[in-house]
Amino acid sequence: MRFYRATSFLFPRHYEWRILLVCFGAVHLPLIAAILVQAMTGDWQIRTLLVLLGATLAGTVLGMLAIRALLAPVGEATAMLRAAQHGARLGRVPKGGDDLVGQLLTAVATSAAANAVRTEQLVEAAARDPLTGLRNRRGFLDSSERVLIGEGNSVLAMIDIDHFKSVNDRFGHAAGDALLRAVGQRLERGLRHSDMAARWGGEEFVVLLPNTQLDEARLVMERLRANVALDPLLGPESTGNTWPVTFSCGLATLRSFAQLGDAAHRADAALYAAKSNGRNRVHVAESA
Repeated sequence: MRFYRATSFLFPRHYEWRILLVCFGAVHLPLIAAILVQAMTGDWQIRTLLVLLGATLAGTVLGMLAIRALLAPVGEATAMLRAAQHGARLGRVPKGGDDLVGQLLTAVATSAAANAVRTEQLVEAAARDPLTGLRNRRGFLDSSERVLIGEGNSVLAMIDIDHFKSVNDRFGHAAGDALLRAVGQRLERGLRHSDMAARWGGEEFVVLLPNTQLDEARLVMERLRANVALDPLLGPESTGNTWPVTFSCGLATLRSFAQLGDAAHRADAALYAAKSNGRNRVHVAESA
């Protein structure tokens, strides 16, 4: 480390150039020694000096190219560390040899790959609701931005479990949490592969049905509503599963991610209308 620090003033931002400069000086020592000897003796041998000069220049070029190639694994290791720091997923992880640089490359590659996986897991966990396992609001918005990239018709559904507060008040929050998990599972199992469900907050869920016409979306949500209402196992266990579980739903159309906020507002208004009209029903919002 002493020599490394002592030479740090030479190309402080380019370590490989520092190595090349040291090698350049070392390669030229024979030529410099020959010139000094001939200058001291006065016996100039021009042909010998030209041969030495040519060999020195050729050796310098070849040596610099070889050293640059040998330092390539260090550059790859640095790039992998930077990518891992930014949370990027690593592609092919190179395998080093048994020498010092190879061991460094292997260690850095393994560490960077593990760090990238941990970062992905943390990002995924941050986008998920820990109770239901569905996306949370942040995860839903991030995913919606990637899904709503065209101008096709899509539908947003806002869902609210009917009389959920009564479940919490009468049977406790553990029963309420169990009901949220169960309804979340029913939603995820009952939707199409292209649809996306999330917990919006409290007892409220949201579903995005991309590239879907309003009539088709209404059929999907009506089928889900009926399945939940007719499921005898959804009620709190302390009641012998006899407590009726239903949900109300509001639907609104949208054509881009920029319209998601307005669609959520309209779907929420339609949800309120569904609850005001007796609950356990699907209501369609007025067009924007």
